[in-house]
Amino acid sequence: MLLQAAPEEPRLTGGLLDAVAHITPFGYAILSLLLVFSLLSWTIMVRKWLTCRTIDHQSRAFVSYFRKSPRLSDVDAACEHYRRTPLAGMFSAAYQELNAQLQSLKSKSPETSANPGHPALSERNVMAIQRTLQRAASAELTVLERSMSWLATTAAVTPFVGLLGTVVGIISAFVGLSLEKTTSIQAVAPGIAEALITTAAGLFAAIPAVIGYNQFVHRLKNIASEMDDFAAEFLNLVERSFS
Repeated sequence: MLLQAAPEEPRLTGGLLDAVAHITPFGYAILSLLLVFSLLSWTIMVRKWLTCRTIDHQSRAFVSYFRKSPRLSDVDAACEHYRRTPLAGMFSAAYQELNAQLQSLKSKSPETSANPGHPALSERNVMAIQRTLQRAASAELTVLERSMSWLATTAAVTPFVGLLGTVVGIISAFVGLSLEKTTSIQAVAPGIAEALITTAAGLFAAIPAVIGYNQFVHRLKNIASEMDDFAAEFLNLVERSFS
């Protein structure tokens, strides 16, 4: 009598692609979620990189023009050409506050003036301009920090999302193994390999997000430092010219 061959145990013959093809519907849902996280993170990182590069170029050009220009009104008119740098927004807000302070002083005491055509600014007036610079800088940084929370969320959450898929996949593999008459490593290995794909996908989404987040935090700190330096330089110019 011929002996019937035992059924061949499932094996992964096509490497990673074959493992992906045998993933459960829950695993596909996890991979789809991780793909969304990854695509949005890469989109944010590319946009942030382009924005930071533009800010670096325009900030240097704007500061150079600010230092060379003989009149603040000329710099204010040129702010439209440098609207991509936060320094231009800070200057516009401070320049408007400066004009408001000068107009207020002229209306109160038009006969007193330290400079021809301009009343002298007091320390209180200078402090008002400083507060305007601080508010403008805070508003500009808030705009630049937009979407950074998504990178932080991706970096923190996606490894756990991938781990969830792995845990559920391993549970399914062992449940399926318990229904088999014979047990061996060849029987459980395909299920475990399929489950581990979600962990790898989670790390693939998280690692670039961590690197991008840290890099952009560093860039934002540099931009904030440049804004502080510009605010101090503007205040020094105002004190020399109108005090």
